[in-house]
Amino acid sequence: MIEVRQGDGPIVLGLPHTGTEVPEDRRRALNDRGRALADTDWHIHQLYDGLLDGVTTVRTPMHRYVIDVNRAPDGASLYPGQNTTGLCPLTDFDGQPIYRDGQQPDAEEIARRRDTYHAPYHAALSTELARVRAKHGAAILYDCHSIRSVIPYLFDNTLPDFNIGSNSSTSCAPAVEKTVDEICRAAPGYSTVLNGRFKGGWTTRHYGRPDQGLHAIQMELAQATYMAETPPWTYDAAKAEPLRAHLSHILNALQALVFTGDLS
Repeated sequence: MIEVRQGDGPIVLGLPHTGTEVPEDRRRALNDRGRALADTDWHIHQLYDGLLDGVTTVRTPMHRYVIDVNRAPDGASLYPGQNTTGLCPLTDFDGQPIYRDGQQPDAEEIARRRDTYHAPYHAALSTELARVRAKHGAAILYDCHSIRSVIPYLFDNTLPDFNIGSNSSTSCAPAVEKTVDEICRAAPGYSTVLNGRFKGGWTTRHYGRPDQGLHAIQMELAQATYMAETPPWTYDAAKAEPLRAHLSHILNALQALVFTGDLS
C-alpha cells in the first residue's frame, strides 16, 4: 500500500498528500464537496520526479480526507488557535463540511484508519530514514507539499511561492535551513518565507532530530507556481520546468552537505 522507492543517497522525500485513493465505502460517506478532493497536493510526485539521482521516496496513495499522515496520531493541533484541518478532516481548506450528514468518522473509525494507513506510512518512513542514516551517517527528510495560494480560511492574502518550514529552526541543522532559504531567495521571480504560516507539519516536527543525524525540512509550494489552481487542476509544464530547476538545485545542494560533511 505504501509506495517506497529506495535510492542510495542521503535524501528522503516524503510525499504524504499526493494520493487520490479513497475506499469506496468512505467515498460514499463524503458529500459532493468532499468527493472533489480539492485539497490534494496535485502533481507533486510528478514535479519532483527525476530531480535528484539516488533519492529515496515514500508516498501514500491514500487521500488526506481518509487520514492525514502529516498530522499527529493523537489528533493534536499543529497550530493551536488557528484554523487548520485534523487527522481525519471533517472540513476542507475553505472550512466547508466534506461529509454527508451523520457520516463523519467516529472514534473507532478514526483509530482503524490510523492503524491501517497512518502507522504503515510512518513505519516505512522511519525504516528508510534509518537505512539512509546508517549508510551516510546522516539523513535529510525533505517533506514535499503544495497548496492553493489563496485560502482565506487558512491564511491572509496570497501565500508566498516557497514556504520553508523547519519548526522554527529546530528540525534541522542550520546549514540545511540556510541552504534551502538562500536558494529560494535567489530564485528570480519567486517569493519566499521561512517559518511563516507553515512551520512544518507533524512529520517535520517528529523526525527532525539534528543532534541524532536526522534532519527534516518542509517545502510548501504555492500551486500557482506549477499548475492551475482551479479544477481540473491541470499541470502547467511551462511554469513547472523553471521551478523544477530550482527544486533540483535545492536537493542537490542538500545532498552535497551530507557528502562533504558540512552539516554543522
